[in-house]
Amino acid sequence: MSGQSGQPSAHPGAGHRERLRQRLLSGGAEALADYELLEYLLFAAIRQGDTKPLAKRLIAHFGSFAAVLNAEPAALTQVKGMGEASAASLYAVSLSARRMARGAVQDQPVLGSWQALLDYLAIDMGHLKHERVRVLYLDTRNRLILDHLA
Repeated sequence: MSGQSGQPSAHPGAGHRERLRQRLLSGGAEALADYELLEYLLFAAIRQGDTKPLAKRLIAHFGSFAAVLNAEPAALTQVKGMGEASAASLYAVSLSARRMARGAVQDQPVLGSWQALLDYLAIDMGHLKHERVRVLYLDTRNRLILDHLA
C-alpha cells in the first residue's frame, strides 16, 4: 500500500521502539509503565515485531513486573511467545538487579541501614519459593564481609 507521495505507508506501530527509548532516556524512573519497561527489555531478544502483547501476557501470568523478573527461565518459556533467548534476557536483568543490590550493601554499614539490608534480602531472596538460611558476616564497623547461603 502506498501513501500519497508514492512511498510505502508505514504500519501503525512504526517508530514505537524509538518513542519508548526516548521516553525512557528523557523521563527517568517513572517514564514507562511496568508493561512498557518489560516491553523494552524484550527488545534485546526480539529484534522485530510488537512486544507489547507479550509483556502484558507475562505480567498477567505472573501477577506483577517483579514476579516476571523473579520467575525462573523455564517458567517464562511456558508463556506463549517467550523463547529461550527472551527468557535468558529477562533472567540476566534479574541477576543484574541482585548483583546491584549486593554491591550497594557491600561497603555500607548494614546494621546502621536496616532498610538497605531488608531491600538487599528482598531483591536477592524474594523470588524463592522455599526458606533458606542466610548468614551475614560483618566487620567491627558493621560492614558486610561475606554473605553465606547455608
